[in-house]
Amino acid sequence: MLSDGGTVHLRPIVPSDAGALVTFHGKLSERTRYLRYFGAYPRIPQRDLERFSVVDHHDRVAFVALLGDDIIAVGRYERLGDGPSAEVAFVVDDAHQGRGVGSILLEHLAAAASESGLRRFVAEVLAENAAMVRVFRDAGYQVSRAIEEGVLHLEFDIDPTEESLAVARAREQAAEARSVYNLLHPRSVAVIGASADPMKVGYSVLSNLLAADFAGTVYPVNPEHRSVRGVRAYPSVVDIPDPVDLAVVAVPADQVESVLDGALAKGVKTLLIVTAGFGEAGPHGLHAELRLVGEARAHGMRVVGPNALGVLNTDPAVRLNATLAPRLPKRGRAGFFCQSGALGTAILADAEARGLGLSTFVSAGNRADVSGNDLLQYWETDTSTDLVLLYLESFGNPRKFARLARRLGRSKPIVAVKSGRHAVRPQLAATSAEVDESSVQALFEQAGVVRVETLAQLFDTALVFAHQPLPAGPRIGIVGNSSAIGLLAADTARAQGLRLAFDPVDVGPQAGPDDFAAAVREALNNPETDALVAVFVPPLSIPGSTYARALREAAQELDQGKPIVSTFLAAEGVPDELAVPGPDGAPGRGSIPSYPSPERAVNALAKVVRYAAWRQRPQGTLIRPDGLHVEQAEQVVREILAGGDKNVVLEDADIVRLLGCYGIDVVPFRMVSSAEAAVQAAEELGYPVTVKAVDERLRGRPDLAGVRLDLASPDAVRRGYEDLSEVSGERDVYVQKMAPKGISCLIGLQDDPSFGSLVSFGLSGLVSTLLGDRAYRAVPLTDVDAATLIREPKSAPLLTGYRGDEPADLAALQDMVLRVAALAEDHPEVRALTLDPVMASPEGAFVANARIVLGPPPARPDTGPRRLRPINATF
Repeated sequence: MLSDGGTVHLRPIVPSDAGALVTFHGKLSERTRYLRYFGAYPRIPQRDLERFSVVDHHDRVAFVALLGDDIIAVGRYERLGDGPSAEVAFVVDDAHQGRGVGSILLEHLAAAASESGLRRFVAEVLAENAAMVRVFRDAGYQVSRAIEEGVLHLEFDIDPTEESLAVARAREQAAEARSVYNLLHPRSVAVIGASADPMKVGYSVLSNLLAADFAGTVYPVNPEHRSVRGVRAYPSVVDIPDPVDLAVVAVPADQVESVLDGALAKGVKTLLIVTAGFGEAGPHGLHAELRLVGEARAHGMRVVGPNALGVLNTDPAVRLNATLAPRLPKRGRAGFFCQSGALGTAILADAEARGLGLSTFVSAGNRADVSGNDLLQYWETDTSTDLVLLYLESFGNPRKFARLARRLGRSKPIVAVKSGRHAVRPQLAATSAEVDESSVQALFEQAGVVRVETLAQLFDTALVFAHQPLPAGPRIGIVGNSSAIGLLAADTARAQGLRLAFDPVDVGPQAGPDDFAAAVREALNNPETDALVAVFVPPLSIPGSTYARALREAAQELDQGKPIVSTFLAAEGVPDELAVPGPDGAPGRGSIPSYPSPERAVNALAKVVRYAAWRQRPQGTLIRPDGLHVEQAEQVVREILAGGDKNVVLEDADIVRLLGCYGIDVVPFRMVSSAEAAVQAAEELGYPVTVKAVDERLRGRPDLAGVRLDLASPDAVRRGYEDLSEVSGERDVYVQKMAPKGISCLIGLQDDPSFGSLVSFGLSGLVSTLLGDRAYRAVPLTDVDAATLIREPKSAPLLTGYRGDEPADLAALQDMVLRVAALAEDHPEVRALTLDPVMASPEGAFVANARIVLGPPPARPDTGPRRLRPINATF
């Protein structure tokens, strides 16, 4: 995706592409200025240049960048000799320079080269070619330069660095945010399928655009009418005389493909498809959906939907309501992404009823292209949005979601409802790993996402974020005129982990508005108060609205920066008496949300308190431990999966090899088949040793005596061998050197289709397993994530010297967790991994047993801004 939001399609050049082949004769970027194309791309101007071709994907790789049918750039590398270096070169058509095409080519070429074992690029660039030099300089690599006879010789290592990753992700963020900006700020909208029939979708879309007083131009498209609803209509989108930024498609599913052809010919930037009958309708619909979106993206067009409710933008300079919802919501500072079109209309109505204004709203339907991740990229830089609300059914790329949410959450709260908690769709069931519900909550909290259970809770929490400041801490004050309601609020606060700044204040049922306001002022002025809950039952003698205004005025007068929630007038949302009008009359900053019960008020406040605490904690740094051998591990994985098996349980030797590539050593062991062999192994390993049954079921059950510990002599080893042979009925047993005594722990890795790779930690044993005493974090992990992971289980105090024992080496455990996370991040083929037990002692952390399963990864890995893995292409 380009820096201006346009989209190019990168594809490798292969020998069968006769129309795209050119032959490389040295410094392509300097000897040629344009590209010549033959046959396959007749629309391209015939330009003079040398031809170039691809031989194989190890020594030579080439990409072309296509914008529709036009090839606008080409790039390649060629290995120099047998070493780890390659010459890199690319050329970009003059008309498309400065859009980020060169940066995209360099990212893909570097990734392809790295996957092929190359470690360094060299390039020859004319000194006056400032644009090309800038591409290499700005990529984030450490570039060395030498100049001779007006030619710059550049060299740089292509291993990703923090700076190069930051550069790539900044480009990704800017490009994806810009594409969404184009969607939400169109200057013109075409409604394809606009109708004069009130029963049709095309009528609703056109009517809603006109009713919102869209600031741009609306073009109805209907081949049977010269005008629709008094607006001139056109037979097709290509007949519209002016550019079209957004096209809303409201025609039957079988006509969408022909509509796409016209939109591509017109150069429409974004296609919004409200039509149903695609991926949700079955395999044939899914195939049509993928074909449609693939064609659109190949031509630089983004797609919202299909089966979408639409998009809206309340900015007065835009006033866009390209949805099926009849009214444009009041302007606010909350952005809303909804995956469900069916719920979209109800969500918009509920937001208006509760006094929650929106900045933008996108209902993506099938989410075939534009997704929640794209919206997160946009909202991060959108100055009109301070709060992000999500209704999600699934994650297209969960690892990328976690990365983006963690970054965005540091500046803007994210509140999310995710359905599918207790039921998994059949399509996911086969690849689903069981994850405890508490772990799901931990994953959201790790990324800074405020998870709520229902849409009602989403709005409850959003009202606090939208209208009130973040609290400095968990201490709350409670002021009201009913001791019973005050006690309910206090009980809920304690249950949510909040602390009471003081005992609930009851001004009494006979207190007037001034007395109530005075108690509120005193509570807010108290330095022990971080937030306030106002609970109120209107008396019969004085209207409740008078007390509400007194509360609002007291809060505005003090402006202590402390959030206030209320149970007032039995109102739900923001009643007029508690509202501070915003720019267009909707409740704005400083409005006090009200809830029908004190429990709901406190629960919403508690979520805000926990988010504020997360935001105040150190963010941590993504850590790559020393001594990782990624290339060796890739070779091991390829060898094991070469047979094509879907799930492979690794043999002992392969486990040791793969873990060793990441600096995780298994305590030395031998497998033996006789008593004398067991003694010999013990002599080689060194006493004391342990003898273990090969069958995992016996090793994991103490009552079956599958393990003999602390064997310090040949006779003890012989007896242990004979005992285990008798119990197991097998001659094979393990002999392993005894690890230092310590606390038995478990480090696990599993891939969940909703959340990506999870690293888990807990103490070993049946009790911890039965109670679900495990902590979870999503990959990638920061040092703070790893440190908190090993301290989070309820039994973790046993590791820190509980009851006077010597503490375990927590730094060694933390390092091992980071190594497991790195293994998961680099190799999504690792479907499951268990290190159990890991003996945590003052001397370190020692792996006594491991199990690894490899297979095709069910979750899409976060490859960052790169969308293509050319190593998988057929050359």
